[in-house]
Parts: sequence; C-alpha cells; structure tokens
Amino acid sequence: MKLTTRGHYSVKAMLDLSLQSSETPASVKAIAARQDIPAPYLEKLLIQLRRAGLVRSLRGAQGGYLLAESPSKISLGQILAAVGEAIEPLSGHLPDAQQAEDWVTHSLWKRLHQKLKEALYSITLSDLYYDARSWQAAQGEQSSFIV
Repeated sequence: MKLTTRGHYSVKAMLDLSLQSSETPASVKAIAARQDIPAPYLEKLLIQLRRAGLVRSLRGAQGGYLLAESPSKISLGQILAAVGEAIEPLSGHLPDAQQAEDWVTHSLWKRLHQKLKEALYSITLSDLYYDARSWQAAQGEQSSFIV
C-alpha cells in the first residue's frame, strides 16, 4: 500500500493538530504553513475529517480546527478511511477459477490485506504523536515532520 497525497496530507494535518494545544483551535493557514500543504486542498481534507467526526471546527476570528477526540482514540485507519484512501491491495482482482496458483496468491493477499487493515486501525494518532515528539527532540528543534 502506498499513501496518496490525500492520505499523506491528512495524516500530517491530524498529527499537526495532535501536537497543538487541545484547547486552542488551529487555523487552516497555520497548519498549511507548518506542514507545507496547499491551504485550499487542506480545507477540503479537513471538511472530510470533520464529517467523519475526527475533527471539529470553530468559526470566527479565533476559530479553526481541533481534534474531536483524544489522539489515543483516533487510528490511522480511521483517518485514511475518512478521506477515501483505499487500503485495498487487490481492488477487484478475482483470479481465474481454473488456475489454482491464482487462488493461492489471492488467498495470500487477502490475508495480508486483513493484517494490514488491523495494523492501520491499531496505530493511533497518539502513537504517531510520540514518534514525532521523539524525532523532534532528536533534531533539537521545532520542525515539520514527515509522515
């Protein structure tokens, strides 16, 4: 599985929100600048994440976005699903019934897909948060992180 730009930016935005105060909303402009994401594209992603219940938005001059739940309750799988990121390595592939090896391959990929899905839904934003903080500490500065 390879993350598309949509998935990559969504995870970066969510991780950015987890690194901010849980009480102060982050503006699209601020997140976009910190993560080097085009603001109009980020706005569309945040709307999808809001519709999925992963972020909430506050209107007004001091408005912006906040995580809807604790980072420990938001999984990487939820983020990717919210923005329509496909995690289907076999998208629609059905092997020919006459070729046993295709069924073996299909069965193997199906099992691997299930394990991948389980892994994506078990990795939380909190896990990524601590990884990012460790990386930032090792860099000795506040810097943007790469997901």
